[in-house]
Amino acid sequence: MLVLLPPSEGKAASGRGTPLKTGSLSLPGLTAAREAVLGELVELCAGDEEKAREVLGLSVGLRGEVAKNVELLTAGARPAGEIYTGVLYDALDLASLDAAAKRRAARSLLVFSGLWGAVRVTDRIPSYRCSMGVRLPGLGALGAHWRAPMAEVLPEAAGNGLVLDLRSAAYAAAWKPKGEVASRTATVRVLHAPTRKVVSHFNKATKGRIVRSLLASGTAPAGPAELVEALRDLGYAVEAEAPAKAGRPWSLDVLVDEVH
Repeated sequence: MLVLLPPSEGKAASGRGTPLKTGSLSLPGLTAAREAVLGELVELCAGDEEKAREVLGLSVGLRGEVAKNVELLTAGARPAGEIYTGVLYDALDLASLDAAAKRRAARSLLVFSGLWGAVRVTDRIPSYRCSMGVRLPGLGALGAHWRAPMAEVLPEAAGNGLVLDLRSAAYAAAWKPKGEVASRTATVRVLHAPTRKVVSHFNKATKGRIVRSLLASGTAPAGPAELVEALRDLGYAVEAEAPAKAGRPWSLDVLVDEVH
């Protein structure tokens, strides 16, 4: 099982350990694309702060994020699972999983990123600010920048099992499973059961809880149909829609009564 996650906008502070080594990150086929984004981002943020804030979509109050990006090559690095915070990651709560579940998380979780493309939760990275929606002056739109290298690398990373896609739209645009991989991919929406409307905050929290439940239980669904049954066994209300055509992902709706 491969679980595709969005990053969090908020991030924990960088560590005091060894700085980033791009060559040590998972998915080495993305190294050149990572280094291209990293180099331009550092150069941008080390120059005109106002221009950098404009490019990154940051308010004046977030100027510290620009300064943080300047130090990306020298800042200490921490496991990505510790760097990413926010609603989904709070609900996932990787740190409190038992040893076996943590091993499953290391194998199966892949966090998408405007800067790194995608990283495992065990990859050591510094804290940064660069969303997939950013358009860098030299490289252009990051979503487009990542499509070709992702298309080369991600099908192999997906292996032969289930792909559970929990990404937001901007990150999903960087890689869309195709063909045989798409046929064993499931996307998830979280809906308020009484109204059938998409919920926002609770959407992220529920997705975090779903991933935690799968990791903690040791459940390893072979495909989307088995995922539906596994989630129901774990206590989730799930409605599933198989694709009308081959080579398309399944759509799963998880229904919740509470909206926070």
